[in-house]
Amino acid sequence: MLQETAFEETKANTNTKPLTGADLLLQALEKENVEFIFGYPGGAVLPIYDKIYDSKIFHVLPRHEQGGIHAAEGYARISGKPGVVIATSGPGATNIVTGLADAMMDSLPLVVFTGQVATGVIGTDAFQEADILGITTPITKYNCQIRNLEDIPKIIKEAFYIATSGRPGPVLIDIPKDIAATITEEPKEQEISLPGYQPTTQPNYLQIRKLTEAVSAAKKPVILAGAGVIFAKASAELKEYAEQQQIPVIHTLLGLGGFPADNELFVGMGGMHGCYAANMALYECDLLINVGARFDDRLTGNLAHFAPNAMKAHIDIDPAEIGKIIPTKIPVVADAKEALTELIKQNGKMSEHNEWNEKIKNWQKEYPYYYENSDLLKPQKVLELLYEKTGGNAIVTTDVGQHQMWTAQYYQFKESNRWVTSGGLGTMGFGLPSSIGAQLADPDATVLAISGDGGFQMCSQELALIKELNLPIKIIIFNNQALGMVRQWQEFFYESRFSHSKESVQPSFVKLAEAYGIKGYQISTDEEAETILDQVLNEREPVLLDFRLDPNENVYPMIAPGKGLHEMVGMKP
Repeated sequence: MLQETAFEETKANTNTKPLTGADLLLQALEKENVEFIFGYPGGAVLPIYDKIYDSKIFHVLPRHEQGGIHAAEGYARISGKPGVVIATSGPGATNIVTGLADAMMDSLPLVVFTGQVATGVIGTDAFQEADILGITTPITKYNCQIRNLEDIPKIIKEAFYIATSGRPGPVLIDIPKDIAATITEEPKEQEISLPGYQPTTQPNYLQIRKLTEAVSAAKKPVILAGAGVIFAKASAELKEYAEQQQIPVIHTLLGLGGFPADNELFVGMGGMHGCYAANMALYECDLLINVGARFDDRLTGNLAHFAPNAMKAHIDIDPAEIGKIIPTKIPVVADAKEALTELIKQNGKMSEHNEWNEKIKNWQKEYPYYYENSDLLKPQKVLELLYEKTGGNAIVTTDVGQHQMWTAQYYQFKESNRWVTSGGLGTMGFGLPSSIGAQLADPDATVLAISGDGGFQMCSQELALIKELNLPIKIIIFNNQALGMVRQWQEFFYESRFSHSKESVQPSFVKLAEAYGIKGYQISTDEEAETILDQVLNEREPVLLDFRLDPNENVYPMIAPGKGLHEMVGMKP
């Protein structure tokens, strides 16, 4: 009997089809239910691309590797699934470095594969060789190079687990060309074994009790909600807890949408260009509950004036963030959804803070966002129209700069996974390619890709991909013929010495769109904006809209560097 069993096993092994490393890679990706690969072929990844030719996974070809990784970021932000990227060795790999740093700062799950020269010439400065592991170690959650063919399935399974668990982030796997091309038999399934990586998801009960007691005693509590709420899929729990305790909610830039903007407890966005009510609430509160935010410098302003009289509680999946910037009295290392669920269960005695909530509402009424109308087209007006005509239900992606801040202020996000922007790294060129990934993640959604004229020119080649896939993205350029935020800072802090921030030459964006087979419109008045938006927003094809804006419009309110949250300028007079 034992002899027969051994014979059958030997026969099965003999009949196993030989596989290459590239075969193992594609098999592993299919097991992870990967929908899209955002990739750009080159010499070192040709064995992989030969297998992609027969793969069921849809391959998306950007026109630049940086466009590909930003598209993967947009896909990850909207779908919650890891974006998968392939780039060749050398310049292909170095072209994705910005996207890796961006995803690391903003906690976006990516699994990135780079080709590498053959193992026999690594370290010899071979053609298109780059030490991508050394380059990306500080800007990835984990990276490694595959040297053993049989390890491919296990390494890829671990890569997806690391990218998506705990605090999400990018993982990079470097694959030498000969490893991808070598033939082997299908290896046995291996389980994930990462004893040194065990994220804490469940909150400590005693810390939850401390926080519940602090809430019961507080007279001026606020919740500061970051992107961690969205990554944890905790929006419903945040809403339930805030309403249970009647605590006002302030969002970070990346947290927008995690709490409905039309809820009476929503105060607004805090920070350098946040609203007056949010910043004053942060300044005067006596209890600050941070849920999934980093306390970054654009939010806090001068640390000496950040919630100076408040007890600080911080709920975060990443223990490294707690106490890193702001001393924390009540640390809670946990998944935001789990922590909020436990707080809801505690159902602590609600403190008496009606007067505080009323004060915040009065600030909102007295000092709303505002702008002055003129004969020139105002960016705020355009955003009000976009919000009105999409019902606030569009997915919105942006580049970085003035248009990004105006969008965060005037487009009111009512649900999560509708806002895609580059926060921590502030990457120009992000808006257009990220909209591609966002549209692929939600094909039926209306997607608005909002860029400045400067950022758009960093990635305009991706118009080709949008046309190729016939994605119905509405490409919106806020054109003030300048690098707007740079120009604003030069006006405020450098005596209006506009050193290389104004564009003397730019292309006709309408003609550029038409060159790619995409319809384009130039818009200069409120009336044109109304008419054309009504015409194109429901069309299921790509359209480019070049809005010619007041070139001197600035983003207000603003907190100057070194100032506190209470020292805003540019409020409604």
